[in-house]
Amino acid sequence: MIYRIMLFLLWAFVWLLLSWPPNAAKIVTAMIVSIFVSLLTADILTSRKGTAPKKSFIDICARISWFFWYVVVFLWECLKANIDVAYRVLHPDLPIRPGTVKIKTNLKSDIALTFLANSLTLTPGRTTIDIDKERGFIYIHKLYIRKETAVGKVDAVEKFENILGKIFE
Repeated sequence: MIYRIMLFLLWAFVWLLLSWPPNAAKIVTAMIVSIFVSLLTADILTSRKGTAPKKSFIDICARISWFFWYVVVFLWECLKANIDVAYRVLHPDLPIRPGTVKIKTNLKSDIALTFLANSLTLTPGRTTIDIDKERGFIYIHKLYIRKETAVGKVDAVEKFENILGKIFE
């Protein structure tokens, strides 16, 4: 029950933050939507593979704090990718070298893989093509592939993967 309350507070906070400045209508809407979303997502976001869905207060707080850190890292990586793509578009020689990279991932849960794939797709210059869950690979199309990238490394994947592993697995 405590994790549902914490998720309710988290979703209400996010809703109010995204619809700033708050007023009475926005607060009521945040409460209604947050109740609905927390009831729908509580079992998905708080259960880890092989463990019971009930979590301790400390575990939930740690996962929520890792989620906030993930948002910070994602925004930073997105900013860097936007600057990189803008540089490539505005550069007179248009320095692009597109290609697909096959990357090994240690994430196993569906939600962690989905977050990783969406995080990579939402950062400019990258698109997730496919996830091979059985073999543990994710295929990414990049706008510019460096020579070291061809061997299976993408700058943001390890950062996202480490944080998402602490949140969802």
